[in-house]
Amino acid sequence: CTVIFTRMATKDLHKPISILFCNLAFSDLFTSFSGFWISMLFITNPDITIFGSKEMLAPYAFYTTSILSTIYNLVSIGIERYLAVAESMRTRFRVARNHSIAAVLINWVLAFILGCLPLMGWNCLHTEKNLSVLYSPFCIDYLIFIAIPNVAVAFVIPLFTYLGIIIILRRRKLRMKACGQATGTYKSAETQVARTSIFIWLLALISYAPFFAGVLFDATTHQCHADLYPGVYVFRNCTAMLITMNCLGNPIIYTLKGKALGARLRAL
Repeated sequence: CTVIFTRMATKDLHKPISILFCNLAFSDLFTSFSGFWISMLFITNPDITIFGSKEMLAPYAFYTTSILSTIYNLVSIGIERYLAVAESMRTRFRVARNHSIAAVLINWVLAFILGCLPLMGWNCLHTEKNLSVLYSPFCIDYLIFIAIPNVAVAFVIPLFTYLGIIIILRRRKLRMKACGQATGTYKSAETQVARTSIFIWLLALISYAPFFAGVLFDATTHQCHADLYPGVYVFRNCTAMLITMNCLGNPIIYTLKGKALGARLRAL
């Protein structure tokens, strides 16, 4: 909420990257509320979060939707940054406000469609065949269908975009150095992008890798709930906490690190 209010109070909200930052904050807020919903169900009736029930379909579906939206927003920010750097010296194509709005709409539509598939019937509520042990009443094949491609998207695309930005900045710096021009600005920009990309990778790795490992464990382990209780469910809750921590790390990396936004936040 702090990030959203700070972004709305700044004058550069019309910029394409600001739209993506605000949407990322909304995704993180959605993730936090969905996680809070699941936490309240766990506190009031822990059995339904372990053995599964119809009441868990909606919170798990919205939680999945929010996580997918966050992943797609992170990827969109990486692509926007790459296009902004790669095309900064050209006039053939520039990222406009309409492009960011279109990306936001596509991200949410895709996240809602994929996240709400269990509400549309792809669940194992009335059958124990192919049932997820950690995330009942989700099906194993649905979790694999969601986890594997989206983990690949979350790690592969940012890798190429941020590496591409660093390579472009380094080439321009070498070109300017060969012409005898000052390269301090490009060196500073290259260092900042490299540092930010490392933070992105570490945060994504810490946040989503344990959840992906839990899905793989769930798919390869054929045991009943009593055999896995309580250790595996403690691990499941820890993965949810790490995903929620990602919602705290995103504003720090993407928005609050900016000097202008930091000054605006202090003013507010």
